[in-house]
Amino acid sequence: MVDAHHHLWDPRRRTYDWLAGLDAIGRPYTEADLRAVTPAAATVLVQTVSSVEETVEFLAVAESSSLVAGVVGWVDLTAPDVAERLAELGDGPLVGIRHQAQDEPDPDWLVRPEVVRGIRAVAAAGLTYDILVKPEQHEAAVELADAVPGVRLVLDHAGKPAIADGGYEPWAAFLTSIAARPNVFCKLSGLVTEADWTRWTVDGLRPYAAHVLETFGPDRVMFGSDWPVCELAATYDQVYSAARDFTAALSTSERAEVFGGTAARAYPIPT
Repeated sequence: MVDAHHHLWDPRRRTYDWLAGLDAIGRPYTEADLRAVTPAAATVLVQTVSSVEETVEFLAVAESSSLVAGVVGWVDLTAPDVAERLAELGDGPLVGIRHQAQDEPDPDWLVRPEVVRGIRAVAAAGLTYDILVKPEQHEAAVELADAVPGVRLVLDHAGKPAIADGGYEPWAAFLTSIAARPNVFCKLSGLVTEADWTRWTVDGLRPYAAHVLETFGPDRVMFGSDWPVCELAATYDQVYSAARDFTAALSTSERAEVFGGTAARAYPIPT
């Protein structure tokens, strides 16, 4: 099994503004902690802050780990020398780049000319770009997919549907639209924290997971735990169990795609 989306952090060493008020997960999480909870044979470690220093640290973790197979890091996509900055990070465990576009006040940030140029540089370096957006940025995500048809894009957390508010549309229409772009993959991840943290159920999440699988198909969907963020609402095992439930009706080969094959192609990582 490949876990295509998890994090590590240490609030003693770095400030994480987004962790403010989230005391339940406001402690250090290490690779050893991950090993204690995951059944994965390989994982993808994803950036948490806009920091090259964090990315360098994550690359060092991956280099010394038999579990962390790839890193989705961060660089300033708007920098004129973004290609050189990517080259400095090397071609080892770095498999992708992400910027937390969901935090940008401009809903069209993803399609700014300087950002599109930066994402094309990511692709030219052989890397994938992870899209992290909220509903107000969904339109820009589709426009980006059209603007860079040759770039591998991965939609994080299924585009963050408003599950806690009972929101299905217009999210479902957005997912159908972006799934029609063949260069886009989707992570079956993050659903528990978009739902009510204390009252979510597998059946309540099922329509969202089913739409992900229906629109993208198993060969473009990959499982991600979003650990340890998921601990706000669920344990690692609960998230993994839910994903197995969502994919129970798939064939053996289709489940193998969701739990490994897709991630290995989308980034790619060794498995």
